[in-house]
Amino acid sequence: MQIPGENIDLLMRLIKVVIVDDRHPMRKVVRALLMSIGAKQIFEAGDGVSGLEAICTVAPHVVLLDWDMPGMSGAEFVRAVRSPATFPQPDVPIIMLTGHGERSCIIEAEHLGVHEYLLKPVFGQTLLNCIVSVMVKPRPCVQIGDYYGPEPRKLSTYKPDDPLLGNTVAFGAKRTFSEPRL
Repeated sequence: MQIPGENIDLLMRLIKVVIVDDRHPMRKVVRALLMSIGAKQIFEAGDGVSGLEAICTVAPHVVLLDWDMPGMSGAEFVRAVRSPATFPQPDVPIIMLTGHGERSCIIEAEHLGVHEYLLKPVFGQTLLNCIVSVMVKPRPCVQIGDYYGPEPRKLSTYKPDDPLLGNTVAFGAKRTFSEPRL
């Protein structure tokens, strides 16, 4: 789906974003990045507890969250937010913006209910695309057992038509064979 540029500009001017990161220089960098892509209503929190308070006070459209913070970590922050019985805004979209690219962190963040996961350093266009995706094509929050968070993405059910290919097609790569594989 293509969204006209003027609509994206308007969206970015209107949304409220909370940055939760313990490092002040990083908050300044993320703020500058957000301003460069058109965001005007930017709020900062230097720790998890202040971030939770900011969500309650500001009612943001998006939260940008660091993973590794002293006191309340990013994971603990998400657990607190994704508690509909005790937190007033459990559905707020959370984009994890962190330097931790370990698979274990990404999987844990997904299981906790993070909408998106971006690695620092991030390009402005990447952040813009991510924010627009979360805002324009929101996944509703659902309760599935102990999980509360954005509805899990559907896995692709694509099956290649060529019986010779079987399960050899990965990530859109097209393979053709002149003879069956042995």
